Amino acid sequence: MRKMPVISSDSELNDRVQRICRKLGDVFTPVFFGSMDEALEYLMYELPDVNLVNFSDPTIDTIEILEKIKADPWLHYGGIIAVHNRLDLKALEEHLPDSNVISVIPRGEFVSSFFRVLRILVQNRRIIFQRDLQSYLLGNISGSFVMDNDPYNIKTYANLISNYLYNSNYINRDKRDRLHVALFEMLMNAVEHGNCNISYDEKTDWLEKHGDILDLIRIKSREPGIREKRVYFSYRITPERSYFSVRDQGQGFAWQSRLNADPSEVNLALHGHGIQMTNYYIENLGYNASGNEVRFELSHQANETNLVPGIFEDQAERVFQDGEIVFKEGEESNYLYYIVSGSFEIQSGGKLISSLTPDDMFLGEMSFLLNDRRSATVISRGRSVLMMIPKKSFVNVIKSQPHYGVFLARLLAQRLSKLNATVATLKG
Repeated sequence: MRKMPVISSDSELNDRVQRICRKLGDVFTPVFFGSMDEALEYLMYELPDVNLVNFSDPTIDTIEILEKIKADPWLHYGGIIAVHNRLDLKALEEHLPDSNVISVIPRGEFVSSFFRVLRILVQNRRIIFQRDLQSYLLGNISGSFVMDNDPYNIKTYANLISNYLYNSNYINRDKRDRLHVALFEMLMNAVEHGNCNISYDEKTDWLEKHGDILDLIRIKSREPGIREKRVYFSYRITPERSYFSVRDQGQGFAWQSRLNADPSEVNLALHGHGIQMTNYYIENLGYNASGNEVRFELSHQANETNLVPGIFEDQAERVFQDGEIVFKEGEESNYLYYIVSGSFEIQSGGKLISSLTPDDMFLGEMSFLLNDRRSATVISRGRSVLMMIPKKSFVNVIKSQPHYGVFLARLLAQRLSKLNATVATLKG
């Protein structure tokens, strides 16, 4: 079971959270907080995978909580389920950019929407529970989901996948935003034009008269012939690339002319350009013969980190070239290194024992913490960048932000587990 902090003093909302979590088999166990200080203390020391925040709570400064989460990359990994009253949505949206938001739920739609979000998280738990040791060992992550025609699922998946790849340093911020658009457009096309069979002219007429296509989709989805149709979404994430597939149960369409349109003619202000936008933003977009299944890919960046903790931003950076030694086995320990980019080979007694990338965050932490000499030699493989953190600076950071010490201890435990698993595999 995973503990999920619920930052809310609304007893009715909290009761519904409890009931829905139980309905899904207690994969998530809610822990309730009615004050900002208690909530922040819990977030800092527990680093939960998912947080639910009632942003319309009149007694908690939830915007301040969100800003503190955004300012700390190590808290930023926890996905946020945001609940709000409709009148507060505009103010909330001003603070949501660059937040790890999984879903935004209106208070009046909470029961059905929260159940849907939790079901998606349970079925794709390897993406949410990314701090587990399995994230080091699996290499490839894949999943699939069968969706009905409710557009709410689309928003959740677009957020979930794009944020995961960004937080895992697979893609930078620009690619995250592009992937979010591509996922939303392709999933929306599958529901809107595929299963619901809404034509361009019908959509144009509806938008001119009513302004929100979601209402038309919900009306269409009540029809017996459409209500039973489903969208099949699958993904496969490897260290080098991500692969996506979206299939609907519609009749398909003549996709060739739209796919081959000139990318320079893409106009984001008009509807009807979802395919061109996706083709412009991602890679290898293609359809099956009938046009009811689309596949596309996205290449990953190599050995780069997207977020450096603010407490380290003022520290000196060092650039290493391929084959350059960072430090040698037996040297005195003076610095802890934060890995900004690159790949590093770890050798002991002249033998390769491990390699580290930005996913591992720190380099040289063992001898640094034990006040000992370096226990291994570290060599840069390719160009790399490290941030040098003197012991005094790191100790001062832990004094001011004690949860960083807890995080480092957990990171060390994971790294030792990874090393033990590697050794066991080699012996087996």
